[in-house]
Amino acid sequence: MSDTYFHRVQRQTPTMFWINNPTREEADLAIAAGAIGCTCNPSFCQKMIDHPKEGPYALAILEQVLKETGDDSEAQSLLQRRLAAPILEKFLPLHRVRPRRDGFVSLQGDPIREEDPKVILSEARANRAVAPNVCIKIPCTKAGLAAMETLMAEDTPINATEIMSVAQVISLCETYERVARETGKRPVLFASHIAGIFDDYLAQYVERNRIEISKDVLWQAGLAVARKVYQVMQERGYSAIFIAGGARGLHHFTEMVGGNLVVTINWQGTADKLIESDPPVVSRLFNPVPHRVIDELIEKIPDFRQAWEEDGLTIDEYGEFGGVEHFRHMFISSWKRVLEIARARRGAAAAV
Repeated sequence: MSDTYFHRVQRQTPTMFWINNPTREEADLAIAAGAIGCTCNPSFCQKMIDHPKEGPYALAILEQVLKETGDDSEAQSLLQRRLAAPILEKFLPLHRVRPRRDGFVSLQGDPIREEDPKVILSEARANRAVAPNVCIKIPCTKAGLAAMETLMAEDTPINATEIMSVAQVISLCETYERVARETGKRPVLFASHIAGIFDDYLAQYVERNRIEISKDVLWQAGLAVARKVYQVMQERGYSAIFIAGGARGLHHFTEMVGGNLVVTINWQGTADKLIESDPPVVSRLFNPVPHRVIDELIEKIPDFRQAWEEDGLTIDEYGEFGGVEHFRHMFISSWKRVLEIARARRGAAAAV
């Protein structure tokens, strides 16, 4: 795998890619295709348990951690760390070569208690101890920003996620620059804008409220905000590395090509399809979004206006923003499912 679409993207543009929630095999394939990093979100454990090849391996680790703690939430956190350990090891050689950019594996823990900065900090410090290339993944909400402020001062690499608005990334980057001035610490900071999940949310909103809007206009919504977030970060000279996350279609990668950024994608259904289809490498990030498209989205979808405008949301509204809640509910559902499996296995063991 020496000259795939991704290798050509890297040769011809500054755009890179991360792999999302990979199996051990997918991590190997992604690295061979040129992936420079990885992210494991709160649905990682559920994906591994449900996977036809990884399932027995994941369940065996779950059985082990259930013997080490009586707390199912703690057991799931331990399960996530141990499932991530071989992935971290695979990316570590990249990190040793370029420790300020490559080889990171970001871990995001319990989504149920992510409104408590103390819980975020406790999980972050435990996750950080697993390997030198762990990057702590935290939602860009009021509670998340409070925890990130402490971690920035501790020089902890961070992947700020669940960003769906320009306002969120401004708050994040301004917090980082302030902490850097006060402490002299400038840890690696990734800012993950989640265009694909935002698109999913907007599509549901439009259908639920019977809004008449062109599908061609709606198709551009998440990417339009992503382009603006990237532009704001570049114009203001922020230090964060932009990540385009939450891809739900091949266009969420191809439309971002050309920027000095990272795109996070699944192996199955996205990375493998791009390698298979082998499209031409075309820099599309800087293609302007027509004013009429932005005007229609702002006029018809209030959530788009809030995401688009620099002051569209206050910090107290970040966690309650529609797209952010939609994303979190997906994580909570996955996390709860693993908790149910843990309880069932603990009960079965007790009945023996």
